[in-house]
Amino acid sequence: MSTESASVLDRVVSAERRELWQRSWKRFTSRPMSVIGLGIIIAIVLLAVFAPVVAPYPEHAGKFTDFSNTLQPPSVDHPLGTDHVGRDVLSRILFGYRLSLMLVAVVLGFGVPVGVLLGLVAGYYGGWTETIIMRATDTALALPPLVMALAITSALEPTLTNAMIAIAALWWTWHARLVQSIVSSERSEEYVQAAKLAGASTPHILFREILPNTLSPILVKVTLDAGFVILIGAGLSFIGVGVQPPQPGLGTMVSQGTSYLPDSWWVSVFSGLAIFVLVMGFNMLGDGLRDLFDVEVNR
Repeated sequence: MSTESASVLDRVVSAERRELWQRSWKRFTSRPMSVIGLGIIIAIVLLAVFAPVVAPYPEHAGKFTDFSNTLQPPSVDHPLGTDHVGRDVLSRILFGYRLSLMLVAVVLGFGVPVGVLLGLVAGYYGGWTETIIMRATDTALALPPLVMALAITSALEPTLTNAMIAIAALWWTWHARLVQSIVSSERSEEYVQAAKLAGASTPHILFREILPNTLSPILVKVTLDAGFVILIGAGLSFIGVGVQPPQPGLGTMVSQGTSYLPDSWWVSVFSGLAIFVLVMGFNMLGDGLRDLFDVEVNR
């Protein structure tokens, strides 16, 4: 093929890709709830990243105390009120978002690659390899994530790091099961057989041929999983085995605020709403991506 012909082909392929992305974006934006979910996630990520700048009282995210200003209701100086030691609730929520997003990044950053790799191997090779991997996966799936995380964090020191380890220890299983089911049906497709006949290596077939066909459902599941990870992390913090004071964990803030209900309702209510908005954003975005890619994943 001449250089000029290759250049023309590249331009045609690029134009087709641009058209595909434009159609996909138009289809995505035609669903208002999906766009709202994306907007919520972008806004919260930006607020979390720039929390030291946008928080009214960034020093309140740590060991700061002001007992002359405890449990003040929402006001101009403190839009969401103050907690039991005089810290600004809004500032702590913004920094709490940081911890929640960090938990999501670590858990899914470990669980997704491990699960995808095991799912690829199990689905492609089949036989005893598939049996061993999937029986181990089924065993892990039988353990409720929250109960397992609670057991691990109770055995270890209750910290954010150990909460991350506890949740990540089981999260790979969902992705292993998802990818294995897809690869099992894809391994007999013509493009895989053609790659084998062409002498392509197994890593090439797995990562260059089959893996791209699993990315859409993986992306959808990752987005939906983020909300579940946040809820589990908040639940661990609520019962005292996750984020520890004075760190501004959202679940910890809800738990601390319950001691002052119903009079000083703002601590628990606004912290709970912060969790709700973040989880809702991920779920709305995930539902939009699921409709866009027309895939089904187990939630």
